[in-house]
Formats: sequence, structure tokens, C-alpha cells
Amino acid sequence: MTVGPGTQPGVAIGPMINMAAVEKINRHVEDALAKGAAIVTEKPTLPEGPQYVAPLVLTGATKDMELAGEETFGPVAPLFRFETEEEAIALANGTPYGLASYFYTENLKRAWRVGEALEFGMVGLNTGSVSMEVAPFGGVKQSGLGREGAQAGIEEYLEMKSFHIGGLG
Repeated sequence: MTVGPGTQPGVAIGPMINMAAVEKINRHVEDALAKGAAIVTEKPTLPEGPQYVAPLVLTGATKDMELAGEETFGPVAPLFRFETEEEAIALANGTPYGLASYFYTENLKRAWRVGEALEFGMVGLNTGSVSMEVAPFGGVKQSGLGREGAQAGIEEYLEMKSFHIGGLG
């Protein structure tokens, strides 16, 4: 994955929004490494500038790591081990956040079962993209207060009122 200015062709990952975001990402990675995770990706050449972060895949992620309980908002993919579907769902749902989740399967029954069990505002099945203009964007739990985009986004600006009228006249 090429890291650089988002205006350049072929760039997949641009700079982080600010230095606080970079520091949070680095803190999450350092915490994970200190608790037994391992980096399994090669570090790409980063452009000059303080707000670029290398994309990382970490193996050996566990629930006691900061990145398991806080939203990282950076190019870090922690991989958690699980034995059963139920364990995977519990790991995913075991956080106070619920913006988006993603999973891969060719089994349609499993797709519906897992998709319904995941406590997230958006679920991607066999895709890493869940954002589009025709679908509402937003999370649940501590990841969302409402939706933006599509009809649901318009409804966020409206006040609902129920007006019941009894017999007149």
C-alpha cells in the first residue's frame, strides 16, 4: 500500500488528520507490541512529513490491548485468534464502540447469522467498503449519535411529532 499525499495517483493511505491521531496510533501499536503482538508487514517508505503512518498488520492481538477497547482510526489491522463463530462475535461485540465491522464468508447462512449478531451500525460482508451515498453512515453504542447520508441522514434534521385528534364537532 502506497502512503503519501491523497492527491497523487496510486496512493492508498494519506496523512493522518493531526499529530494527536498519529500519537494515538503509535501508542496503540506500542502497547500491543509490549503485550505480545507482532508486526507481520514490511514497513513501506514513508514520505517526508510528520503525519504519515505505515500500514501495519499485527498478529497476536488480545482483549487487554488498548487497540481492542479504543477506536484507533489509523491503518492498523490487529488479528485476533478465535475458535468458534460465537467467540468471534463476542470478541467483536466486546467493545463500547460500534461504528463498522467486516467479515468474510462464502456461507450465506453464516453471513446472515453473523451479520445480525454483530452490534455495529455498518457491516461489510466480503468487502472493506461500507460507505456509499445511498446508505446511512453511522454507528451504535459510543460510536454514533444518529446517521448521515441517505434518507436516514435527512431524518436526523427533522423532529418527529405524533398528533392525535379525537372526535370533532
